[in-house]
Amino acid sequence: MVSGKRLADISYRAFSGSMMLLTMYGSYLCVMRGYRFMQKQKQLKVAAENQDEVLKE
Repeated sequence: MVSGKRLADISYRAFSGSMMLLTMYGSYLCVMRGYRFMQKQKQLKVAAENQDEVLKE
C-alpha cells in the first residue's frame, strides 16, 4: 500500500506538472493573439496605403 507521504508527493508532482502545462498553453495563446494582432495591423496599414493611392489618382 502507498504511504500517505508518497501519495502526497505523487499528487503534488501531478498538480505541479498540470499547472506547468497550463501555464505553457496560456503563454502560447497569448503569443499567438499578439502575433495575429500584429498581422492585422500590417494588413490594415497596407490597406490604408492602397486606399490613399486610389484617392490620389
